[in-house]
Amino acid sequence: MIVRSRRVVLPDGVRPATIHIENGRIARIGTYDEEAGVDAPGRWTDAGDLVVSPGIVDTHVHVNEPGRTEWEGFETATRAAAAGGVTTIVDMPLNSIPATTTVAALEAKRAAARGRCRVDVAFWGGVVPGNAQDLEDLAAAGVRGFKCFLVPSGVDEFHEVGEKELRIAMPIIAKLGVPLLVHAESPGLIRSHPTYPTFPTYETYLSTRPPEAEVEAIRLVMRLAREFGTHVHIVHVASAEAAGEISRGKANGVSVTAETCPHYLTFAAEDVPDGATEFKCAPPIREAHHRHALWKALADGSLDLVATDHSPAPPALKCPGDFMKAWGGIASLELSLSAIWTALERSNLRVEPSDLNVEPSDLKVEPSDLNVDLCRIARWMSEAPARLAGIDDRKGRIAPGFDADFIIWEPDAEWTVDASRLQQRHKLTPYAGRRLRGVVRRTFVRGTCVWGIEEPILGATGQLA
Repeated sequence: MIVRSRRVVLPDGVRPATIHIENGRIARIGTYDEEAGVDAPGRWTDAGDLVVSPGIVDTHVHVNEPGRTEWEGFETATRAAAAGGVTTIVDMPLNSIPATTTVAALEAKRAAARGRCRVDVAFWGGVVPGNAQDLEDLAAAGVRGFKCFLVPSGVDEFHEVGEKELRIAMPIIAKLGVPLLVHAESPGLIRSHPTYPTFPTYETYLSTRPPEAEVEAIRLVMRLAREFGTHVHIVHVASAEAAGEISRGKANGVSVTAETCPHYLTFAAEDVPDGATEFKCAPPIREAHHRHALWKALADGSLDLVATDHSPAPPALKCPGDFMKAWGGIASLELSLSAIWTALERSNLRVEPSDLNVEPSDLKVEPSDLNVDLCRIARWMSEAPARLAGIDDRKGRIAPGFDADFIIWEPDAEWTVDASRLQQRHKLTPYAGRRLRGVVRRTFVRGTCVWGIEEPILGATGQLA
């Protein structure tokens, strides 16, 4: 099969190109003007001026199956992923039952996923008190790394860890050469207000999880990372102070990477209506100046990537009107590309040729605002997440030898989010009614169209890692 476009996002920039695909992999990249139909009569697509980008790799997804399939399952989650241009997800070790903290639990999750996946799926393992002896076996069985919480996770099957447990687990993880993903909030700085029966205001909830909780936890994790030589990855960074702490750690040689999420880059606390618990997450969406700082941190490399932290739950668990009782999680797997593309335009990031991640002399086209932004999206949402999960030898780039995972999308098209039409199991989302730019027209996984024209039979494409 051959696909061509005048705007293909390649490692050396955006340019017209032809993608030649054989056996699900990219065989070579040719010029746009070559005779596409010669090599593959009847099996080529001309995307014209639509953008062809690497498939998104979302390394922070809570599928919840088995055990809580009524929250979200592999069938609905991977369909939503495909609809949003996500070609690979890495599933978190919670909120499924059992949690992925043993090899037996990993195999139960694989069994639940088999035959139900529209996109490729990999798995993180979990670090909880008492499972250090399981970490090597989990890595040998294929998990891409490990996740832990420093505060209660919200589910009984996945307990938080402290410095004592980290000192046991981190040397093992360092030896395995995989990352430790950390929900970094310090439990000592998480506040409660027990005198109030309900908390209809967002401001009250926000005050219970201050930026200092992120900072203190990140300092602990980076101190231990330096001591044991462990690669730590801070998930869902939400504050300017946390991003600054990570930047200082990198400058001091700590092996640390970090992510933020579409909701932190889109919304601000000032705009959250009282009682609108669909906005609740942890750490919370903070004030607008934090949003601006997170965009700057992405631009300067302090933050490495964007992942959704797709964490759905039945609407009843969102407890409308009560931010303290509501389940903390935002479902946005299908919306991440459009949300980030829309917010990026409003972020006022300065365009620099260096943002293309190549030398200016190597560029095939002059850098433009659009081309730089397309390359940023590819770096933050495809390349860097694939690197984190250790699959960057075959995912995250449009290049010879890589899986033919890519999306054809229209960056200038605008649309309004109709929650009822989303593919996720439950439709509650803070993006409902929001005007976004960027529409996915087709999604390909290893050369097969999984969303758009010629959609395959469910389960015919997705592979498990």
